[in-house]
Amino acid sequence: MPKALRKTRKSTATKSTSSKVAAKRRKSKKPRQPTTPVSRQRAGRVASPLPAAALKPERIRQILERLDERYPNVTCALNHQSAWELLVATILSAQCTDATVNKVTPELFKKYPTPAAFAALKPEELEPDIRPTGFFRNKSKSLVGAAKGVMQDFGGQVPDEMDQLLTLPGVARKTANVVLGTWFKKAVGVVVDTHVHRISRRLELTRSDNPKDIEQDLMKVIPPAKWIDFSHQIIHHGRAVCVARKPKCAECNLENLCHAADKTWSTVEIHKSAK
Repeated sequence: MPKALRKTRKSTATKSTSSKVAAKRRKSKKPRQPTTPVSRQRAGRVASPLPAAALKPERIRQILERLDERYPNVTCALNHQSAWELLVATILSAQCTDATVNKVTPELFKKYPTPAAFAALKPEELEPDIRPTGFFRNKSKSLVGAAKGVMQDFGGQVPDEMDQLLTLPGVARKTANVVLGTWFKKAVGVVVDTHVHRISRRLELTRSDNPKDIEQDLMKVIPPAKWIDFSHQIIHHGRAVCVARKPKCAECNLENLCHAADKTWSTVEIHKSAK
């Protein structure tokens, strides 16, 4: 057989094989799944809708009334004497207990009593004073940066508007909500910390794992007049009763309103998705 003919047949056979392989791959390829916002996903699963009964106004009213009974006149557990001290303490409380922060801040505020005193520091000078709170390098940068922002942009006064607070280093919505709600008594949103995150899911007030979405879900069902107290009450409840592991359900006055899957004791039906 002439070489040219052999080459043509070989080329045709190669193309045919390649086409079959490509077709096989296309058939075996799974169709793309419709995408949803990342904040509504967890491990590839879309958050399922909440049961309608969970969000009924009567149930929400009972939850709020029982929280009022158990935690009347509750406030922020971080010790402070000014908006600036509260801002500092809240920044320090990230990934740290309030008890530890309260041990650190008395000496810290004695040493550096004003935003101007913090602004004059280099971050590394502040690190030894806040080391017990963890992540002290990042926190020291945030505190010095926030102090400089307060001095340069707001005349040495902590601003009382959400959009202005969010311009300060180290300040996200959680921190801003704490300062606005606790010091300025402004109910702009709901503080979502680890306790609010966990208990809101257990009570089926949200299915989200994203703090921003949890806040929006809570703002839809909790009356604005209760936003500040609700956050403080849930945080106290999360420390005292509804702890992360082995919640003390037998001691909880919300027990018969809660269907959480990880309850340790229950008088009501358990919902597997409530966790």
